[in-house]
Amino acid sequence: MAIQRMRPSTYPAIFSYGFRPFFLLGSLQAATAMLFWLPLYYGQLETFSAFAPVDWHIHELLFGYLSAVVTGFLLTAIPNWTGRLPVQDLRLLVLVLLWIAGRIAVSFSAELGWLPGAVIDCSFLLAVVAAAATEIVAGRNWRNLKVLLPVAILFAANVMFHAEAHYQAISDISRRLGLGAVALLIMIIGGRIIPSFTRNWLVRENPGRVPTPFGGFDVGTIALSAVGLVAWTFFPNSIATGFLLVAGALANAGRMARWAGYRTLSDPLLLILHVAFAFVPIGLLLAGLAVFVPETIPEIAGIHALAVGAVAGMTLAVMTRATFGHTGRELRASRGTCAIFMAIVLAAILRIIAGVVPSYAVFLHISAALWVAAFVGYTVQSCSCDRASTRAGRVLLEWRAAIFRRAI
Repeated sequence: MAIQRMRPSTYPAIFSYGFRPFFLLGSLQAATAMLFWLPLYYGQLETFSAFAPVDWHIHELLFGYLSAVVTGFLLTAIPNWTGRLPVQDLRLLVLVLLWIAGRIAVSFSAELGWLPGAVIDCSFLLAVVAAAATEIVAGRNWRNLKVLLPVAILFAANVMFHAEAHYQAISDISRRLGLGAVALLIMIIGGRIIPSFTRNWLVRENPGRVPTPFGGFDVGTIALSAVGLVAWTFFPNSIATGFLLVAGALANAGRMARWAGYRTLSDPLLLILHVAFAFVPIGLLLAGLAVFVPETIPEIAGIHALAVGAVAGMTLAVMTRATFGHTGRELRASRGTCAIFMAIVLAAILRIIAGVVPSYAVFLHISAALWVAAFVGYTVQSCSCDRASTRAGRVLLEWRAAIFRRAI
C-alpha cells in the first residue's frame, strides 16, 4: 500500500492531500453543471448569474470544474517533484473555500454584482498559482515552473471572461484562450506522463517496442501547437490560423505514434490516456478545417473535441489513476472504471457529431447523459477508494501504536 508523506493532523482526512477535495468537488461540479445546462439551453430554467446561459455553461466547466481538477493534480504532483510535504490542512481548506466561494459568486452574480463576483471567482486561480509557485521555488524545482504558465494563462482568461461577458454581453476571445491554455497543459503534462507510464508498464508486462523519449520533436510540436492556439484565440477565422492548426494536429498525431499506444490495449488505465490525448490532434484538425469549410465543419466541433474528448477524458483518466495510487489501490481498472472511460469517450464522439449535424439533437442529449454518468461514476468510485484507504490507515496507525506500546 502506498503510504502518503504528510504532517500529523487533526483535520479531516479530506484535507490531507490536494486530490481528495478537488477531484471530488470537480467531478460533482462537472455532473451538476451539465444537469443544469440543457434546461438552461432550452429556456426551461433561469439562473441568478450575470452570465448569459451559454457563458455560464462554458465558465462553470472551464473555470469551475477544470480549475478544481488542475489544482488537485498540481497539489498532488508537486510533492513528488520537490520532495516537500504536501499543501494540507488550513492552507488546503482556504483554497477549497475560495473555490466554493467562486461558484457561489458566479451563480448569484446578478444579485451580487459582476465585479465583486469576478474578484471572488478569480482569486481562486491566483491563489493556486501563488501556492504552487511557492512550493516549487522552495523545493528548487526550477524546471517545473513552466507548468504554471498555462495555469497563469487560465487565470488571465478567467479575468478576461468576466470583463467580456459584462462589457460585450458574451465571451469571445477569453473562452478560446482558456481552452487553448488547458489544451497546451495537456500537451505538456500528457506528453510527460503518457510515455513514462507506458514505458514502465511495457518494460514490466509486455517487453518490446517502448515509447520514444522526449526530445526536440516534442518541443517543436508543443511550440507549433502553442502558436496555432494563440492564432486561433485572436484570429479564429484567418487562413494562416487554419494552416497552423492543421500542422499542429499532424505534428501531435506524429508525436502520439511514437508512444506505442497500440501496445496498451490490455490495460484500460493506460489505454484511456492515449485515447484522450488523441482528441488533441482531432480537435486541432477540426478547428483548422472549420476555417476552410465552416459550412461543413463548424467551429463548435473542434471545441468539443478538445473540451469533452481531450480535457474531460484526460482529467478522468488522471483523476482515476491518482486516486487509485494515493489510496493504496492496485492500478487495475474494474468493469466500473472501464464503463466510466467508455462513457466519456462516447460522450465526446456524440457531441462532435451533434456539432457537425445539429439536426441530430438526440446525440446532444445522449452525450450529456453519458457525461453525467461518467462523472457520477467517478465520484462514487473515488468515495469508495477513500473509505477503504481511511480504514486501512486506521489499521496501520493502530498497528504502529501497538508496537510502540510493546516497545515501552
